[in-house]
Amino acid sequence: MMWQPASKRTLPPGSPPTNRNPIAHGLPPTNHNPASHGLPPTNRNPIAHGDSVAEPPFPTAMSHPQEPITPHSAASGPKRKQVETMFNHIAPTYDRLNHMLSLGIDRRWRRKAIDALKPFAPQTILDIATGTGDFAILAARRLDPDRIIGVDISEGMMEVGREKVRKEGLDNVIYFMQDDSTSLSFESNSFDAVTIAYGARNFENLEAGLSEMCRVLKPGGHLMLVELTTPPRFPMKQLFGIYAHVVMPFLGRLISHDDSAYTYLPKSMEAFPQAERLVPLLRHCGFNSVKFQRFTFGLSTMYLATK
Repeated sequence: MMWQPASKRTLPPGSPPTNRNPIAHGLPPTNHNPASHGLPPTNRNPIAHGDSVAEPPFPTAMSHPQEPITPHSAASGPKRKQVETMFNHIAPTYDRLNHMLSLGIDRRWRRKAIDALKPFAPQTILDIATGTGDFAILAARRLDPDRIIGVDISEGMMEVGREKVRKEGLDNVIYFMQDDSTSLSFESNSFDAVTIAYGARNFENLEAGLSEMCRVLKPGGHLMLVELTTPPRFPMKQLFGIYAHVVMPFLGRLISHDDSAYTYLPKSMEAFPQAERLVPLLRHCGFNSVKFQRFTFGLSTMYLATK
C-alpha cells in the first residue's frame, strides 16, 4: 500500500473542553473509560513511511472552503440543519444511488480503508457520519471488534442502517445514536479507532469536527478518514468535472427526486481540502503520523492518523 506521509511539525498546544455528558438513547450502557474494556495494552506500530511530501503552511485560524457550501440558500437555515433535512429526504434511495454513481467502486474503497486498520485490532470503534451504516457493517465483519457506535445527525439515514444491521445479525455489536460530530457526547480517550467515510465535507466546522475525533480517541488510537476528492491530473480531472456536474445531478434528481442533494455533493467535494492540504489540518487538530493514499486516479482519498 503506497501511503504518502508528511513531514513532522511542531503544533500549538490546546484542545476543546472535555466536560461532555453522554446523551441517553435507550441503548445498552457504554463504558467510555479505557480501563473498563478489560483489554491489555496494545502496542501501535505505524504503517511504514514512503517518501516525504512537502506540507503547505497551515494558518492557525481559518474558515475552510467547503464550510459555507450548503444544499440550499443561507436563508434556509444553518448548514447542519440543511444537511440533516437533505439526508432524511434521500435516505430511502441513498445506498442505491451511492453504488450506482461510483459504479460500485466505493465498496472497494471502503474495504481498503477498513483493512488498513487490521494491524491495530481496534475493539471499540466510533463511526462518525455513519449514515446507513455501510462502513460500520463492513468494519464489524472485517475487524471483529467488541463494539461499534455509529453517530449521525440524520435519523432517517440511521433508521435505514438499523434495519440493515438487524438483517446482518449485528445488532449486538453495532449501535446507532444521533449526535453532533462537532461536539460529541462521549468522554475523552474512549475509542481505539474513529472512522468517518464520505462525511467530513458536510461539517459546518471542519476543525471542530476533527478536534473532537482526536479528543475521543485513546492515546495511540487511530483515525481513518475517507473522502471523495477530485482527480489531480489531466485528463481524469476534466472528465470527472463533466461527470460530477452533469451526469451526477441528473441521475440524482431522477432517482432521489431531490433537486439539490447531488448538485451540492460535487460542490462540497471540490471545496474540501484535498490530500496534502488536509494533512496539516489533521496535525493542527492533534494527530500525528498522518498518511494518505489516493484511490482510482484520485477520486477518493483515505487518511490514516494516530493520536
